[in-house]
Order: sequence, then structure tokens, then C-alpha cells
Amino acid sequence: MKHLKWIGALLFFAGLLSLASCSSEEAPVVPAEEMAVAEASTEAADEALAESVEEAASETLELVEESASEAAPADEAIVLAVAKPPVANREWQFKEGQHYVRLVPTQPTVGSADKIEVAEFFWYGCPHCYDMEPYINQWAENKDPNVRFVRVPATWNALVRLHAQLYYTEEVLARNGVLKNPEEFRDAVFQEYHRRNNRMTSEAAIQTLFGRFGVSAEQFQATWGSFEVNQKLRVAEDLARRYSISSVPAVVVNGKYRTVASEAGGYTKLMELIDELTIREGLR
Repeated sequence: MKHLKWIGALLFFAGLLSLASCSSEEAPVVPAEEMAVAEASTEAADEALAESVEEAASETLELVEESASEAAPADEAIVLAVAKPPVANREWQFKEGQHYVRLVPTQPTVGSADKIEVAEFFWYGCPHCYDMEPYINQWAENKDPNVRFVRVPATWNALVRLHAQLYYTEEVLARNGVLKNPEEFRDAVFQEYHRRNNRMTSEAAIQTLFGRFGVSAEQFQATWGSFEVNQKLRVAEDLARRYSISSVPAVVVNGKYRTVASEAGGYTKLMELIDELTIREGLR
């Protein structure tokens, strides 16, 4: 009987679907002269990053090493301080090995273990990320209050990393109240790349975009090359490595479950899968 269970488990893991996403191996199509500008524009940030490495060495990355749920058996949901615990012996819609992959061991998260973290890995230039944007935004607006949603930009090459720096500059300026309409700004970045053919291949082009939203050149420069932005970039690179992210968009739930839309069955199903995985973590 034990042999049959092992055979069943092996078959269970054999149903992975191919990714419909932007792969790290698919370099964005950008003219050579634009890429040269992009690479040059990142040299200043790279120098600032190098100068801050020694200072950062003594600091701990903003990662929580293990989920609070990891102490329990793998098949047992963890109950946090919520009104109703998960329903015992319920039938799940999605299956491990077919619709999502479990990361073993559980990996760090950006925030603390007081909430279940849902992380979306993306790139502004990825058409699939652009297509998924309205779905993930609607999900985020209606998510369980015990769920924390974070976005993590890809950093595969010079241009993608430049856009990651754009994202974290946007995030810091919004948090500090300088960028007044972060949702509109985010949509504008997607529109610039996918509708207006503005690839934003230089720091100057990105600064111009921020200027349209009331961010002065001084405010932009103070944030763009800041230690905080560079630290966030290092965390993004570390998480992508730990989660084995090779394409975007990808979603990781609580450092434990990784999935993509093609595995879930489309964007709508992906949102349902995210909710189900948070239930498995004991939120409801």
C-alpha cells in the first residue's frame, strides 16, 4: 500500500504546465544605441551601490527568514487570530504540482510574519504583466485584511533593472507623499512602454515622466540614487534567486507557493488560486 502511495505522489508532480510569460532569457527588443544609453544611465546607480555595499554588510535585509506557519506539519493549515478557522477536510480546487509549486524549504518574505504575504514579480515592459494588471489590482482592492500584497520588480539585465529602479523610486516617493497619485503613475508607466513606444531607456527619460506627476528634479535625484532604493534592489534580486523566478508575471504566496497564470488556468483562475493558497495558510 505504501508503494502505491509513493507511485501516486510521483505521478502527482508530473503535470507542470509551460509558462505563458516574459522569460529572463528573452531580452527586450531595444535598439543598440538605446541600450547603450540605458547601460550608461545605470553606471551611476551601480557606483552608488558599490559604495554602499560595505555599509549594508552590517545590516540585515528586510526579509523574514521563515513563515510562522512552518512549525506545523505540511498538511495542516495554520490558524491565525481570525474569526473562523479553515474548514477541515475540504476539497481544494487547485493541486500542488499542477497549478502551483511548493518551495522547499519555505523562503523569506519581504514583511513580517504577522500577515500572509502575496508577492507579484513583474516587469513594466512585459506584455503579460500589462495584461494581468487589472486582475491583480482588483484582487488587491478586495483582498483579506490579513493579507499583505507586495510587488517585486525583475532585475534581469540593464534595462529591466533600470525599470526596477524606477519602481522603487516610485514606491519611496509615494510613501513620502511626494508622488501624489501612485496608481495613476503606475498606469502611466505601462502606457508609456506598451502604447506610446517609450521604452524609458535612460534616467533622463524616467525623470521626465516623474516630472509630469509633480516630482521635481531635486526630489527625483535624491531618491533615485539613494541607499534605500539600492537596498530594495538587492532584496528584489535575493528574493528572485530564492524563489527561482525565471519569468514574469509570477506570484509567490508567503514564501511557500509559486505559481503563474498559465499553470492556474488564466488570470481569473490565478486570483482564485491566490485566495485558496492564503486559506491554506490559515487566514479564513
